Amino acid sequence: MSNISLIIEERAANIGNFMVGRLLPFREKRAVGPFVFIDHMGPAHLSDHENMDVPPHPHIGLSTLTFLFEGSIMHRDSLGTELEIKPGAVNWMTAGKGIVHSERTPEYLRHSDKMLHGLQIWVALPKELEQMDPNFAHVEADDIPAWEEDGVSYKLIAGEAFGKKSPVPVYSPLYFIEIKSTEAKKINIGKDLFGESGLYILEGSIKSGEHVYDPKQILITTDSTLCEFEIAENSTVYIFGGQPFPEEHFIFWNFVSSDKNLIEKAKKDWTEQTFPKVPGETEFVPLPEPRIK
Repeated sequence: MSNISLIIEERAANIGNFMVGRLLPFREKRAVGPFVFIDHMGPAHLSDHENMDVPPHPHIGLSTLTFLFEGSIMHRDSLGTELEIKPGAVNWMTAGKGIVHSERTPEYLRHSDKMLHGLQIWVALPKELEQMDPNFAHVEADDIPAWEEDGVSYKLIAGEAFGKKSPVPVYSPLYFIEIKSTEAKKINIGKDLFGESGLYILEGSIKSGEHVYDPKQILITTDSTLCEFEIAENSTVYIFGGQPFPEEHFIFWNFVSSDKNLIEKAKKDWTEQTFPKVPGETEFVPLPEPRIK
């Protein structure tokens, strides 16, 4: 991966009972392919009186991907979905013209000690699909393509690569790949990638040229087809990317769109509480103040 153009350090933010490490967006890089937002949740040790409680909030113009390493989250949305996500599975929620969801510790875990650790990702929709009807898909861990090559374990969590296709129903050419190794190995996967590409180091380290990179860093390539690096023993990394969109996508709060007018409409609709409701949920999160960026 000698074609590294940018190194992004994880920036920690406290969102209640645990820390989230913001990876994208970054002032020098707003997106990698269609990926516009990546949060690293935890790892957080929650006691018997601490729980994750993210009340109902809206989205437009994107798909969210939740992938847990440890713990459990109960997802509820305005489509009537109520489903628990566990480690290794994928929750893929497409907001389209508008959806509302909450994320909470499941009831059976709320009075016991627990862990929470994972990634939450936003993938922008192509311009022509930004106003599509919302939908939700859940893919179990056993249905994610997984294989081993030269002692290295791979998972294709979403998208297409290596001649394989994940069952996660994506809407543009992309890939999200897990690579794990218990031994030091050379990885050369550029021929299987396309578009823009980023690498996130979860644990362990990688070496590119004479440089060693440690956890809590994202490396952005200048040319994904030259993606080559040495992975250290007991390391886990994630490769994400794909074809970038021809038009810029704007972000305000939980709203993503290539059209600022759609974001303004979403702001108005949320303030006036005309978004669809999540069954059984009554909390309301006010619209924040920051500008579209």
